[in-house]
Formats: sequence, structure tokens, C-alpha cells
Amino acid sequence: MTAEENTSEWQGGDEAFVPVATESSSGAALDLLRIVRINEEIKRVVSVAFKINIMALNAIFLAKRAGNAALGFGVLSNELRVFSKDLREGMMALTRQIHDLVAEVSVILQESRYDRVFAEAALAAPDHAQLHTVLERREARHGERADRIASLRRGLRLAIDDAARLVELGGVLAKSAKIEAAYGAGFASSLGQVSGEFDGIVEEIRSSLDSLRRSGFFGGSA
Repeated sequence: MTAEENTSEWQGGDEAFVPVATESSSGAALDLLRIVRINEEIKRVVSVAFKINIMALNAIFLAKRAGNAALGFGVLSNELRVFSKDLREGMMALTRQIHDLVAEVSVILQESRYDRVFAEAALAAPDHAQLHTVLERREARHGERADRIASLRRGLRLAIDDAARLVELGGVLAKSAKIEAAYGAGFASSLGQVSGEFDGIVEEIRSSLDSLRRSGFFGGSA
């Protein structure tokens, strides 16, 4: 059971208010592990995006040396630099969402310990009215937290999808740079090598984002 599926059932009537199932600590722990893995993959994408920025700067200098024959390549290299900046900003936004998710899921893990204590107390004193009220209040908070986690989960997935669309644009730019490199006259070989590296790096990012989209945190198999 994940945080998104957090529900509680209560057995008996008004005189037996005993929690049967809340968000399990094992389910929250698994979610936390998946979130940490997502964060590690995001860090990897950020690192690769920095690499694209450096490569793009070198490509721009190379295009200037090639002169008019590499004007198109220079323009595309500059666009790849912009792509790198946009991708880094997108990944940083994902990191902020990850931090919010970690905070919420960590609270679930902490609260699960108290849930067990209250469950035992409820079994020992099923007619205790004040305890009944406390349990209801805790259950309401659990529901609110589950809603927040579900919202953050959806937002994170949408942000990853947005990043994937951005990477598709990066792929188009990289392939266009490969075409332009062929017109680089005496610099064609050097430009072709650089454009090939762009293509490989973008594919690396695409693979990382595909892995994120398949994460079990979003119901996938990874």
C-alpha cells in the first residue's frame, strides 16, 4: 500500500473504535526508497545537463573558427546551450518536489509508531470517549497527508513528462547539428565529432527520464 492509497477502516460500532489498517510503515518505507532513487537519477540528469552546456560552449567557439561554413552549426550549438539551461532549471524544480515528498513520507513513518501505540490503547479501552476523538483526529490528518502525497506524486510525474518533451527538442537540435556539421568544410570532421557527442548525451538523458517514468512510485515496474 502506498501513501496515495492511504485509507483506514474501523471495526465494530461506536463502542469499538479500533484501527484496522492505516498507511503501513513498510509501504511508506518503500515509497521513500523509490523517491531517493528518483532523486539520484535527477542528480545524474543535472550533471549531464552541465556537460551539455560546456560542450555547447566549445562547439560555439569551434563554429566561430570555421567561419561562414558553420553558421548554422553555431546557431544550433547556442540553442543546445539554452536547452541545457532549461533542463537544469526543470530538474531543480523536480528536486524541490522531491524534498516535499520526502518530508511527507517521513512523517508517515514517524506517525506509524504512534499509530501502533494508539491502536493498542484502543483495544485496551474501547469505550474511552476521549481516545475515540483522538483517533478520529489522527485519521483525518492521515487522510489529508495522503491527499497531499497523491497531489505531489501527480505533480512530479507531470514535471517528468514535461522534461521528457524538452529532451525530445534537444534530440532534434542534436540531430540537426549533425546535418549542419557536414557543411563545415575543413572543420566538418571536428564538427561532426562534436555533434555526435551531443546526440549521445541527449540519448543518455532520455534513457534516464524513461527510467524515472517507469518507477514503481508511479505504478511502473522499475
